[in-house]
Amino acid sequence: MRRIAVSVAAAVAMAAIILVPAHGKTAGLKGEVGPGFDIEVKKGSVDVKKIKAGTYRMPIEDKSSAHNFHLKGPGVNKKTGVGFVGKKTWTVTLKPGKYTYQCDPHATAGMKGTFRVT
Repeated sequence: MRRIAVSVAAAVAMAAIILVPAHGKTAGLKGEVGPGFDIEVKKGSVDVKKIKAGTYRMPIEDKSSAHNFHLKGPGVNKKTGVGFVGKKTWTVTLKPGKYTYQCDPHATAGMKGTFRVT
């Protein structure tokens, strides 16, 4: 009987882990820079222009050692290094306001974008 109770408790715990998402974290944002002179933040396949406030998991893909990915806005200032090539996943809490993402060495050449958080 005790073995069955332990098995049931383990099954319930596993179901809770699988079915309940991390509290307050939303997936779906992705930042990408390079290999050319492109930089973007997308949700799915659409460029982000406006998004709701919240905590997001954000994969960043930096495809060139000549660029970096820099996200800044209210309470956020995160970036990859210019020499870095690869993938990172950030957890960012986006508060209402305007956010800018850019390649720091090439921002004045137009490698930047913005979105608004409401």
